[in-house]
Amino acid sequence: MDVPRHESEGELATGTAPAAGQPAQLIEHFFRHETGRLHGTLIRLLGVHNLSLAEDVAQEAMLRAFHHWSMGGVPVNPSAWIMRVAMNLAKDALRHQRMSTAKEPAIVTHLEQLTAIPAALEENAPEIRDDALRLLFVCCHPLLAADAQVVLALKVLCGFSTGEIARAFLATEAAIEKQLTRTKQRIREAGVGFVIPEGAELAARLDGVLAALYLLFNEGYKASSGDQLLREDLCQEAVRLTSLLVQHPAGRTPRSHALLALMLLTAARFPSRLSEEGNLLRLDDQDRSKWDQGLIAHGLRQLELAAHGTEVSEYHLQAGIAAIHCTATDYASTDWARILRHYDGLMRLKPSPIVALNRAVAVAHQHGPAAGLQAINEISPRDRLDSHYLLHAVTGEFNWRLNDHRAAAESFRRALQLARVGPEQDYLTRMLERSAELPRGGSAPASSRGG
Repeated sequence: MDVPRHESEGELATGTAPAAGQPAQLIEHFFRHETGRLHGTLIRLLGVHNLSLAEDVAQEAMLRAFHHWSMGGVPVNPSAWIMRVAMNLAKDALRHQRMSTAKEPAIVTHLEQLTAIPAALEENAPEIRDDALRLLFVCCHPLLAADAQVVLALKVLCGFSTGEIARAFLATEAAIEKQLTRTKQRIREAGVGFVIPEGAELAARLDGVLAALYLLFNEGYKASSGDQLLREDLCQEAVRLTSLLVQHPAGRTPRSHALLALMLLTAARFPSRLSEEGNLLRLDDQDRSKWDQGLIAHGLRQLELAAHGTEVSEYHLQAGIAAIHCTATDYASTDWARILRHYDGLMRLKPSPIVALNRAVAVAHQHGPAAGLQAINEISPRDRLDSHYLLHAVTGEFNWRLNDHRAAAESFRRALQLARVGPEQDYLTRMLERSAELPRGGSAPASSRGG
């Protein structure tokens, strides 16, 4: 899936619909790119407590579209066609509920609302866009745990299957299904409204929304396991939803613009992150001519918008680091002193062992590998990083640059035992070969290559 390209200020392409006459591709396109709007519109009419019903109705509408379009061709307005079918299915489902609940007044009211498709559905009015945004705030309600927020957003906003979510988060499908069931139950019991919050409540909810979007992008940027290091579909959905957020007054804040800037500037470098053979390329080995200059320009504009006011968030600092990399003409001209100052700011604002490890890399570039190793030794609490392959990979690189090849090999071997993604494992194997600890062209022992 291609990374979305810049079209206009505040607007990102979310993919071009396949040509008419290709029902299977059209169904996938709509399910990926219109799931949020379809679910949002249905939930606005059915109520948040009917979230599962909205999902079932949307899926059945997609299946019917596939069958009908395969036989009779794609309609002129496929989006409106699917919406109309979904609305009719919702009416049928609610009629069944009405019969089962002795004509409960609330359900009768819903039936009356569904007697006709609102004109806005045919006109693609802003209200539909807001429905998806409202649904995003439902998914990121503070009563839900952070991981549950991301899983729910992937399911109901992005149209990901349970299997895809399970693979992305190193879980079984059964575990994800159970988590989704519990999450929906909590939303139902709490009576969460289908609204964009205001005032003090908005500030609290917006932090959760931004955190969920950040986690979603990060999982795509660096997959937790498997053969693919990069999941561009996850990154694209994070960019699409964040773009939607900054277009609405409720989400048009400096930190929202900063998060979008971070995503765009990071995504701009995707084309050169892996070699043609699928090998992981370090920043100094990447072909910068392949970086997407359109995304860089859009990201820099978002960073300018983020500069309004006095707020400085973690997203501002991370986006600033990404901007320094993207605007350097080559690796040698990277302003590592500025990057180090940004990491110092991050350590003051939101310290963590991972931030400290990244800071150590900047220290090494600015002051040498020995200073980098010293910065690693000063990380506290260090034990939280011992099971993270990056700690040992970075330590190995610093030792290599200090010509301590034995220590470098020990660190690379430990990193290889912990790595869980194919390209990372292959990269670390090459580092071991470079340290002369494996025969040239050899591979790591099967037990150390992960799953």
